Amino acid sequence: MWFWFSLVAIIFWSGSDLFSKIGSKPEDKYSHWKMVIAVGTVMGIHAIIELSRGAEFRLSDIFTYLPVSFLYIFAMILGYIGLRYVVLSVSTPICNSSGAVAALLCFLILKEAMSGLQFVAVALVCIGIFLLSVFEKKQDDAERMQAGIVPDRKYTHSFVAIFFPVFYCIIDGLGTFADALILDRYIKEESANIAYEFTFFIMAIFALAYVVFIKKQKIKLYAEKPKLLAGVFETAGQFAYIYALGNNAIVAAPLISSYCIFSLVWARITLKEKLSWKQYLVIAIAAIGIIILGMEG
Repeated sequence: MWFWFSLVAIIFWSGSDLFSKIGSKPEDKYSHWKMVIAVGTVMGIHAIIELSRGAEFRLSDIFTYLPVSFLYIFAMILGYIGLRYVVLSVSTPICNSSGAVAALLCFLILKEAMSGLQFVAVALVCIGIFLLSVFEKKQDDAERMQAGIVPDRKYTHSFVAIFFPVFYCIIDGLGTFADALILDRYIKEESANIAYEFTFFIMAIFALAYVVFIKKQKIKLYAEKPKLLAGVFETAGQFAYIYALGNNAIVAAPLISSYCIFSLVWARITLKEKLSWKQYLVIAIAAIGIIILGMEG
């Protein structure tokens, strides 16, 4: 079942990625906080629905799962901070490698293993992710040159420019590894998911207080539909992700990282964006890897 849960996570998280980009407004400096509010609210509602259906959960589960929640949330904050200091095309290739980091930790510490064919398939997925990052960097660089924009050297070659994406990759990879460890030994998937959703819901409450009561900003629901859709897709993806990781972390972690590739498919379907042959190549490489894993799974 881990393979099908992984596919569901990829589909929904790639959709969340798309709607998050649509909902992010460069002119609104509180846009990221509003995204936290939207995602946290949807997650909180889902957690309450799960409890009403009799899901197994104790308040102590929040604290058991807190190290994982902290690492994921800390990585997210690093990503947001990094966007202020680092050119996106510099950070993307490194940030997208966190799934491979998690798989390596699962192999070295948890002694998890994969078959030879699974290794080939995961390698294809990782190659697809890396190639996408390289192509995006070249495209971003070309667009900046065409527009006559020359980024400050400190945003591309400084210690800060390298530190943020590398640190993000390590923290996010550690979060995924810690997730696999805790799911394996301390907590069930259902309880872990509810614990994470309530943690995010608490974040949403603090974000709402900050944006509305401290900064006196107005939130118009009709204008935030993409953020709410991102929240729905993020919640659905998280639900599937936790079960995939709990069943086969060493393969599921790098596989699910390919959601960044399938964001291109969403963009093609919903935004009618034209994809280059290189982007189609990346999708094909990742798809071959996924098909092999499906046959193995």
